[in-house]
Amino acid sequence: MKLISWNVNGLRACAGKGFYEFFEASDADAFCLQETKLQPGQLDFAPNGYHCLWNYAQKKGYSGTAVFLKEEPLSVQMGLSPFFEDEEGRLIAAETERFYLLCLYAPNAQEGLKRLDFRMAWEDAFRAYVAQLQEKKPVVICGDMNVAHNEIDLKNPGPNRGNAGFSDEEREKFGRLLDEDGLLDSYRHLYPDQRDAYTWWSYRMRARDKNIGWRIDYFLVSRALGENIRKAQIYADVFGSDHCPVGLELGF
Repeated sequence: MKLISWNVNGLRACAGKGFYEFFEASDADAFCLQETKLQPGQLDFAPNGYHCLWNYAQKKGYSGTAVFLKEEPLSVQMGLSPFFEDEEGRLIAAETERFYLLCLYAPNAQEGLKRLDFRMAWEDAFRAYVAQLQEKKPVVICGDMNVAHNEIDLKNPGPNRGNAGFSDEEREKFGRLLDEDGLLDSYRHLYPDQRDAYTWWSYRMRARDKNIGWRIDYFLVSRALGENIRKAQIYADVFGSDHCPVGLELGF
């Protein structure tokens, strides 16, 4: 089973920069998007053979997620209700036969960590929701989690310590997903020591050309699925956004 996740940083913009071609060539069983920045009716994209799920933010041009799934989902939930109520379209959970697939766009703590309290509340709600799902069946979580877990996951950890995406608080919450909630970071599971593997680059100072980046886009899987991980991939040569796609292949 092949899954792909991509923060497209505006699907309408990305659509003109090779998105459709990559989507078709990928032939993924599940294709998940973050930061679609759409409202209903703004883009007509309903690929043949896929069940299309959209979660829109109420604020125009902001956030939003989408899932395209070949397998008809057994159930679908938009957002973290009743654990957390927001209007930003940050989560789609689709139940499949073998697992729950969660596509998420985690809140950014923002400059000066001015939105850190919101981020921490969202994180606690997300963990509670994942725990509830894992009581029923394993989970596969993908998306832009807006945090580099360890120093190996960004080019310049020293100067960024304490900044949004590399604060102690955000890293600690991510660590709990792995250590306490029984999830595996699929890429680090296969490549624990791989350096210079990033999924996001600033548009400034030719950061992508120099590979000055961060790994903040993930596929996390329940440990029960660990033996099924066949491939974890970073498509660093795919452009169209300030993020690149990431992929996961499972042995079923």
